[in-house]
Amino acid sequence: MIDPAEKERLARLERRISNLKKTDQAAAKAHQDEHYSQAQLAWRMVIELVAGLMIGFGIGYTLDLWMGTLPLFLVLFILLGFAAGVRVMMRSAKEAQAQQAAAAADETRD
Repeated sequence: MIDPAEKERLARLERRISNLKKTDQAAAKAHQDEHYSQAQLAWRMVIELVAGLMIGFGIGYTLDLWMGTLPLFLVLFILLGFAAGVRVMMRSAKEAQAQQAAAAADETRD
């Protein structure tokens, strides 16, 4: 048989271990969320840039085939698509920066 004092000591130890595990899991989860949000932002920016280039390519190539001036509109609209993609990327970066600043302000208030 186990002594009641020993039983209480084991129960306290189990509670401490479970509390430490919960704290450790919460910290790991917060780190993973931060990592994935940064990766998602990076992929979003890449997709925005590529989409701008592809749309510009499609419009330029179609106009060149229609008018018979093959490289002229293709080059022009690829450059315009690149500029539009960069502009959208910068807007996304500014939005993410504003969200991080708001989160930092909320943390300092608490």
